[in-house]
Amino acid sequence: MATIEDFEKLDIRAGKIIDASDFPEARKPSYKLKIDFGKDIGIKKSSAQITSHYKKEDLLNRKVLAVVNFPPRQIGPFISEVLTLGLPDEKGDVVLVVPDKNIPIGGRLF
Repeated sequence: MATIEDFEKLDIRAGKIIDASDFPEARKPSYKLKIDFGKDIGIKKSSAQITSHYKKEDLLNRKVLAVVNFPPRQIGPFISEVLTLGLPDEKGDVVLVVPDKNIPIGGRLF
């Protein structure tokens, strides 16, 4: 069972997608995202398997939540620096986890 101390090790932050591009080298359909987490963390890259629900142009300026303190992960030729959070729909396709209010980027989940 996880403890509150385990949860506190995760650094989950709000960010704003500033760029979304195709990722044809990925095994599963994905986008390469650039997400702005504010002045303390900056801009980070992420790979996200969200092509079934989102068009690239619709992702711009969308707020998302991501784990920012995992080690970078090599995904094909791309280094993913953060884990963008999502949940599966009834078909197993990923739907983004997003804040329900207009919160500032960089805010930490607690």
